Amino acid sequence: MQQRTLDTTVAQDALDEELMRSVEQLVRYVLHTATAGGLSTAASSALARLGREGPQRMTELARAEHASQPNMTQLVTRMERAGLVRRTADATDGRGVLVEITGTGMEVFRRRRAERAQALRRLVEEVSEPERDAVRTALPALAHALRAHRPHP
Repeated sequence: MQQRTLDTTVAQDALDEELMRSVEQLVRYVLHTATAGGLSTAASSALARLGREGPQRMTELARAEHASQPNMTQLVTRMERAGLVRRTADATDGRGVLVEITGTGMEVFRRRRAERAQALRRLVEEVSEPERDAVRTALPALAHALRAHRPHP
């Protein structure tokens, strides 16, 4: 009985490892297909967050992006020089500064999303119809589970 439990655990660990490798490869592939704007991974992520969620305080943006305040300030300064974001006064707190995406930044964000969507579409088209159905079911289900685990502000 104990050997059977050990065998099951080893088999599950192998499946978990294979799934993890697959997810990492998929994410890496999709992320690196976006070239619009020539952004770094960090800049792309911050720009995407601003595009999806709207203006944010520098501290909120740094925390959400798992970056230090000084690093986020440098990143925002570079993105500001490129015309992708701007800093504005926080209407609710005159001392605060918000970072918001510009029209140019939104255009870059949308082009990058379209590039990533196209890359994912090409991958999905390469697999069989039953596999496509499985992907179309599994990915939204995982995204739903992920949203349930996000910390709420």
